[in-house]
Amino acid sequence: MQALRLYYVVLLLFIATTARAAGQFVQVLVVDGPITPTVAGYVQRGIDDAERNGAQAVVLQLDTPGGLDDSMRKIIQRINASKVPVVVYVYPSGGRAASAGMFITQAAHVAAMAPDTNIGSAHPVQLGGGGLLGGDSAPDQTMTQKVENDAVALVRSLAATHARNADWAEQAVRQSVNVPASEALEKHVVDVIAPSYPALLNQIDGRDVALGDGSHVTLHTANAELRQEPMTFAEGLIARLSDPNVAYLLLTLGFYGLIYELANPGTWIPGTVGIAAIVVALYALGTLPVNWAGVALIGLAFALFAADVLVTSGHGALTAAGALTLLLGSLFIFSGATPGMQLSPWVVGGVVLASSGFFVFVVGAAYRTRRRPVAVGAEALLGQVGTVMVELAPVGQIEVAGEIWRAELAGSGAPVPRGQRVRVVGRHGLTLDVQPAA
Repeated sequence: MQALRLYYVVLLLFIATTARAAGQFVQVLVVDGPITPTVAGYVQRGIDDAERNGAQAVVLQLDTPGGLDDSMRKIIQRINASKVPVVVYVYPSGGRAASAGMFITQAAHVAAMAPDTNIGSAHPVQLGGGGLLGGDSAPDQTMTQKVENDAVALVRSLAATHARNADWAEQAVRQSVNVPASEALEKHVVDVIAPSYPALLNQIDGRDVALGDGSHVTLHTANAELRQEPMTFAEGLIARLSDPNVAYLLLTLGFYGLIYELANPGTWIPGTVGIAAIVVALYALGTLPVNWAGVALIGLAFALFAADVLVTSGHGALTAAGALTLLLGSLFIFSGATPGMQLSPWVVGGVVLASSGFFVFVVGAAYRTRRRPVAVGAEALLGQVGTVMVELAPVGQIEVAGEIWRAELAGSGAPVPRGQRVRVVGRHGLTLDVQPAA
């Protein structure tokens, strides 16, 4: 009987040890770039998988300049509802958790940073500066204060829930303060500084974590396996298309294709590619903090380019106006966005110069070629002078442009003898209509 009890004890210990070992893994999600709807969907899916598979924790590796408020709040809501502890790790060295990234870090059950990273600069941005086109007019102060107070209330609540420095978090929103990792730890903005994943897992091992439903979980991460869950192909593609520079280039390339098709109809490929590029660009712009007045100005710029080619035959005045309008639209399209979500000035300069050259030379040449008189066949002979080979009375033959043609006198008149010069004035079928040349 005693041996049987010992057997059951050993069996239960084995089962418990096996179960614990099977669950000792940490799910790693990597966010490297702006916070967009695609990123929010990826984080939500990753936490769902971690819950389903029994992970010890989710580590959200974060390096972001900020992003969209709606996407940020969806991530925060999913972290708050998570049944698995979520660790936000600002990594690698040189990374940052700015703007929306600071809010997400404060929402984490454990907030960690690598050395030489920074956090803060979370003042909410009013896109466009308040003016119609992002100009000098002052933004609505009441609305600005409402947005700011809303952000402060959220971040103070997140920081207080996890026993972090709510006063500093408010300063990060109201004054855009930013601190390095070492100072963030001193000010109780984050919980841990770890130079690597093994160091992070060792430091948080044994930590008691309170989840959103009020339950408490003790982390067992010291020897846990790291399982990275990357974005799917579709998520990665959409995330890359959501880069402001990529979306901007797709938009301009789409207009190139459409206008080239209008200038030189019949080659359906440029038009099809242009429409596809514009549709993809508009989808990408829909995931970004866009000033749509800037998009309208870019569309107007390409309309001016097209008018110069198709209406004025490339005289240049409308192209110059289009280049200026394109520059203004490019400056306005992401005006007020966080630094990581703005256009590169090199990209803007390159597009403006390339567009001007493209419409002055390439499209203009294609349109002028289409308008040029036909250079082959009978139509090319109109207006040319030839020599009568067989008397025209009124029908005979002439030599013109090195070829022998059947010819007929246009109108009434005396027969034209062989050797006389005649001018081609028309044709019907394979017969040229001619008149005596002066």
